[in-house]
Amino acid sequence: MRPVLHGDVTAAARALLMVPAEARDGLCRRMIEEADFADRYAKRLGRPHRLWGNGTLMAAARARPLAAEPALGEERYCRCLETVFRMLLEWRAVRRPAART
Repeated sequence: MRPVLHGDVTAAARALLMVPAEARDGLCRRMIEEADFADRYAKRLGRPHRLWGNGTLMAAARARPLAAEPALGEERYCRCLETVFRMLLEWRAVRRPAART
């Protein structure tokens, strides 16, 4: 997946706002996996993936309906942002190479 920027996080959170709370972890995980696949696809073939874009989380999120961006004080939006950050940390932890001893 390409480096994650502010817009990637907010786009993913806006996509999460469109689904029930119990579906958000799964959707977020899927968007991250799609972005990762699309990045590898684009690097290998020299063109964006037709569904998931250029390998950014924003492109994967924008393949779905997005809610209008609410104010940061909106609790549901904060929870969606939290989900995105948590899922990104989990994804990176799984993919981090093991330390050599």
